[in-house]
Amino acid sequence: MAKYLLASASGMGFLCLIAGLSPVQALPSLEITDKNVAVNQDDGSYQKNDSHQSNLTNNISRKLLINESQKNLSSVNQQPKNQDLEVDSSVNLWQPITPQSASSSPTSYKLAQVTSVSQLSDVQPTDWAFQALQSLVERYGCIAGYPNQTYRGNRAMTRYEFAAGLNACLERINELIATATGDLVKKEDLTTLQKLQEQFAAELVTLRGRVDAVEARTAELEANQFSTTTKLNGEVIIAGVGASGGAPNDSDPNIILVNRVRLNLTTSFTGKDSLITGLQAYNFLGGADGQGSLQESLGLASPLLSASSARTSFEPQFPGLNVNTLSSVGANSVQIYKLLYIFPVANKLTLFGGTAAETSDAFPAITPFYGEGQESISRFGNLNPVVRISGGTSGTGLASAAGFIFNISPNLDLRALYGNPNANLTQKSATEAVPGTGVSTTPLGAGLFSGSSVIATQLTFKPSPAFDIGLNYAHSYHEINILGTGLVSSDIGALAGVAAGTPVTLNSVGGTLTWRLSPKIALSGYGAALFVDAASNSVNASTTFTSWMAGVHFRDLFKSGNTAGILFGQPLFRSDTGGSAQLTPTGENRATPYHLEAYYRLQVSDNISITPGAFVLFNPEGNSNNETTTVGVLRTTFTF
Repeated sequence: MAKYLLASASGMGFLCLIAGLSPVQALPSLEITDKNVAVNQDDGSYQKNDSHQSNLTNNISRKLLINESQKNLSSVNQQPKNQDLEVDSSVNLWQPITPQSASSSPTSYKLAQVTSVSQLSDVQPTDWAFQALQSLVERYGCIAGYPNQTYRGNRAMTRYEFAAGLNACLERINELIATATGDLVKKEDLTTLQKLQEQFAAELVTLRGRVDAVEARTAELEANQFSTTTKLNGEVIIAGVGASGGAPNDSDPNIILVNRVRLNLTTSFTGKDSLITGLQAYNFLGGADGQGSLQESLGLASPLLSASSARTSFEPQFPGLNVNTLSSVGANSVQIYKLLYIFPVANKLTLFGGTAAETSDAFPAITPFYGEGQESISRFGNLNPVVRISGGTSGTGLASAAGFIFNISPNLDLRALYGNPNANLTQKSATEAVPGTGVSTTPLGAGLFSGSSVIATQLTFKPSPAFDIGLNYAHSYHEINILGTGLVSSDIGALAGVAAGTPVTLNSVGGTLTWRLSPKIALSGYGAALFVDAASNSVNASTTFTSWMAGVHFRDLFKSGNTAGILFGQPLFRSDTGGSAQLTPTGENRATPYHLEAYYRLQVSDNISITPGAFVLFNPEGNSNNETTTVGVLRTTFTF
């Protein structure tokens, strides 16, 4: 073999090819992928990859990156929309789908063709193989370098890699002969190539067979794929919920079995934009008066809209009700809960808008307890109340919204939005839902810039790799006397002692912090203050609500993929009032409420998790007359 390789200078070129061929030293159109080999892109090293993990977030959550925001703030959004493999039903703005060939693979390594050996930064004229490389690059054009313009000539290679490079040079010589430029090919080169072709005939046949198999598989996938521009993911939650305690003299409710199903279609037209269409069905009950809900059975719900501190994380804020028109929604009826378009307009600026959106679609959650189908089992534990203000996380795509994402720096991110729930209504109804209350049958008003609305912002930054911090501010106007968070019964009638039809303005501030003590343990918490004022000239009333939470989150607890959380805090509670607003509603015994929660998520498989957990409410709804309440949940989540 050696005598053929040393027969000429070009033979030396093929010796160089044997000694230093990079993983796929071939023409740019040739790409070799080995499903058992993983490429380390930093140093070009190889390692066997015997396991495959599916990471979808989200995504809805699993997962859709729109711009450099996610790259630079990847650890900011630590919501465990399955840390390893979950699709959360709440699709995030910063994760667009980029359509790619069905044959692409995580281990594909496409190399850049070079036209001069001087383009290879790690090849010097003093190298012993410089002339050989120069001949193969500049005479035959069948040597490629890595994308970072290196050749890595000292790296060992496999016989398959050699066969790939040899095949590229053979094709180039055939092209030269076919175009009547055969004088560029020396007889010695042809003799050497013939010998090499004979020796590597088996490898070339194997390589050709593998390429044919990949092409056949690609054709099959393209013929049967769902769409070239759209990807589908989904989440199914089935849970058993039981509770005890509640208002005095009320019997404990029966254990109930509930479900929520979400399907998300994410479409990209340019590879950088995303059109998100979400479909949802659930069987939670409630309606305008809360009938049939767990909270109403406990006696802990507001008389209207069933707001309560006993609410689970995965049920909608207004179950069984279209709050825009106070019309009922049947159990398991299919609705559009998300319709949103996200598109970049500059290197650091992305815009979004849609007719069914939530604040949590745009704002990173910061806390690792966020994940309606995977993490905290209570509404209290998932998000800062300021993010939920004005129906910002209704779970039904309540508002039409538009906003922006501005990446100020790699560690600093500013986001803002404007939302209005009744943008599709031309006029507010003059009919009262309940005579004498002043509440219309369209209680949130009408028009895009009229009626109830919210302007919300979040500044997210990372002072160090261990810390994520989010600061929130929201200004809201409501046509009726509510907070719109769904977190406590006093959410309805926020200004206690003031008529339900009194309009209010809210200025809300909050902050969320996560401190990762180690890769598997994090401390997280939030604080919030909501300032409510009557917006009517005939009423002078104000109220301040406060809330806080602190907890510890564990990853890979007892087994890889499993997570757990323990958290404690104070649900929203009136801390101060002014004017005609009451601090303690009539018939209540004022006491500070507390929330204690623990859960453990068991990852059964890539697509199935089971989360047992419970939370305890002390002085529920800020009233010591209520008994200590325990809510137990066994939640099973399927993602696909």
